[in-house]
Amino acid sequence: MKPVNRFSILLILFFLIYSATMAQPKYEPTPENMKSREWFQDAKFGLFIHWGVYSVLGDGEWVMNQQQIPIATYEKIPAFFNPTQFNPAEWVQMVKDAGMKYITITSKHHDGFAMYDSKVSTYDIVERTPYGKDVLKMLADECHKQGIKLFFYHSQLDWHHSDYFPRGSTGGNWTGREEKGDMNKYLDYMDAQLTELLTNYGEIAGIWFDGMWDKKDDDWRLEKTYKLIHQLQPATLVGSNHHRSPYAGEDFQMFEKDLPGHNTTGFSQEQKVGDLPKETCETINNSWGFNLKDARNKSIKDLIQYLVKAAGYGANFLLNVGPMPNGKIQPEHTALLKQIGDWTKIYGETIYGTRGGPLSAREWGVLTQKGNKIYVHVLNWQDETLTLPKLGKKIISAKLFVDSTPIKFMENNFGLSLLIPKSKMNDIDTVVELEVK
Repeated sequence: MKPVNRFSILLILFFLIYSATMAQPKYEPTPENMKSREWFQDAKFGLFIHWGVYSVLGDGEWVMNQQQIPIATYEKIPAFFNPTQFNPAEWVQMVKDAGMKYITITSKHHDGFAMYDSKVSTYDIVERTPYGKDVLKMLADECHKQGIKLFFYHSQLDWHHSDYFPRGSTGGNWTGREEKGDMNKYLDYMDAQLTELLTNYGEIAGIWFDGMWDKKDDDWRLEKTYKLIHQLQPATLVGSNHHRSPYAGEDFQMFEKDLPGHNTTGFSQEQKVGDLPKETCETINNSWGFNLKDARNKSIKDLIQYLVKAAGYGANFLLNVGPMPNGKIQPEHTALLKQIGDWTKIYGETIYGTRGGPLSAREWGVLTQKGNKIYVHVLNWQDETLTLPKLGKKIISAKLFVDSTPIKFMENNFGLSLLIPKSKMNDIDTVVELEVK
């Protein structure tokens, strides 16, 4: 046989690699998954819970990294975590009363501590704390009982695990770890924990990943992990807070502390708004995990208007609280959630089950729509007359949503003008219901 030259070898290798790449199956969501996506888009409002042994220190969930606490020292903290006042039924009822439809809770944060009974690690709440109970199992059972969907937040980043190597932009030399590890072994461990969460806790609505940004260009074996999740529970939604446009295998797109298409935080520089269902998350004060000194609670007006704006952008609002180490949620936060619930009891119809539009968001507010109804949410407007661009639909009637007061309107070449009496304007959200043909 004639010898093969170097160019021919490279050509053959390229063809083999190209063929292997092309042969990878494209992610096709199952009918169950598509049904979950539709439910997710209708839900609109959820509770985010950042809870872990870090709450003992009262300085947020990043305390291990910010205070540069070595692993050997940090491992002493679980012995002080004893949430004897944790009441899952109370939590779930609070969620329902607020008008929320789902809970997303941390199963493992960046500190590597599992808040459930993991069999592939002893670094968990059952084996390392005096409480000794699986809080996620208790919460999952209560969610299933009361009809609230449950998502698990799971950190891909891990400051504790010896195989998380090479380290990324966080978790430096102060950890006391050896400069070695096997990232594939760590990812096997992560997949094993995900298998536990998707096997032992009943129906799980979604997995909410975070931490990939720590080593954003590394091989995270996303295809393998996402495939595992969808095989274990086909209806489970996968999302990742990687601050990039969605990857294949993801079912919803999230935006951290920003509305879709905005970048006030700097997190969304590499992120374009896609076609997947959307969610934006924000804190009720200024911290994710319990912070003893954080009294910067958002006003009820800010929180409701953020919920409304998110809906106008076609996104869910995932509002975060950080429970205290005793298992209770701060009373000032439960009070705010109750006030939101008072609002959703009246105005929920203009949020739940809607989609954004048909007009994009404006400085004065947003529109939501459902069936033959368009809801004009006036959030920031002083004058009695509000003129909108043409909506492209014939307006049959206009009225205040809250009490059905007829609203005078006029359509012409300039658009749609609404005359809203000042006496009827609401400081938080004046909602005009348009019936269209």
